[in-house]
Amino acid sequence: MMAKRKEGGIELLASMPWPVGFVLGIVAYVAIRYGIGWYMSTVNNPVWQAMGRQLSAGAYALFAWITLILCWIGALASFTGGRRRKHLLERQTGLESLRAMSWREFEMLAGEAFRRQGYAIQETGLGGADGGIDLILRKDGKTTLVQCKQWKTQRVDVKVVREMFGLLAHHGAAAVKIVAVGDYTADAQRFAQGKPIELIHGEALLAMVRGVQTSTPAKATATTPIVTSTPEPKSISNPACPKCGADMVQRSNRQTKDHFLGCAKYPACRGTRTV
Repeated sequence: MMAKRKEGGIELLASMPWPVGFVLGIVAYVAIRYGIGWYMSTVNNPVWQAMGRQLSAGAYALFAWITLILCWIGALASFTGGRRRKHLLERQTGLESLRAMSWREFEMLAGEAFRRQGYAIQETGLGGADGGIDLILRKDGKTTLVQCKQWKTQRVDVKVVREMFGLLAHHGAAAVKIVAVGDYTADAQRFAQGKPIELIHGEALLAMVRGVQTSTPAKATATTPIVTSTPEPKSISNPACPKCGADMVQRSNRQTKDHFLGCAKYPACRGTRTV
């Protein structure tokens, strides 16, 4: 297992919710710029009083500003990191997208998925490309250790599971979760049986991710275009002749100029009808 990597101040702030770093910067600025100097000037000690007067006069104003800026940089890193994690989780569509990520993105994805399940997440810095404790989950007073394995071809063997089981007792945790994009060997699965060890393979991880996604990839839907057309005018059929049944056509009386319908077979048929 890799040695623990020391976290810097900004990295520590970046691992916290961004409002914490934002408020902490303001509190630190006020404390350094005004509070500490005021307190030291009230102490019954000439040396402290002199230092307090210097602080109150703004001797350490630059240090106060630097502290404020560093805290806000950490808050900004936390904010952008949170947005990146959310975007990373929302865009997952299948096992191929899980395999396409880097090991660091894989850890971020797993952390965001657990966060949406109600866990408080701590990224420990113990892990890396070769393994270790990548995440510490806390929920209902219980601690769970997580190791992420983004191995694209190799199955997770029993050695990894044994190591995590040893860390379980060492850290006094309640359970262990191992998250892999692939699967586990038969020996690893047998060793985990009956122990507080959960082996999460690629399909189970994908199901977990889909269960906490707030939006799903757009499904292609075939839409039938609505065609509006002007209906063809109904053809008006000529009335039938009352005598022979043939069509009738419009005619006019030569004398009165009145219109009437006459049989088309005129003069063989002299059937008529008024218009």
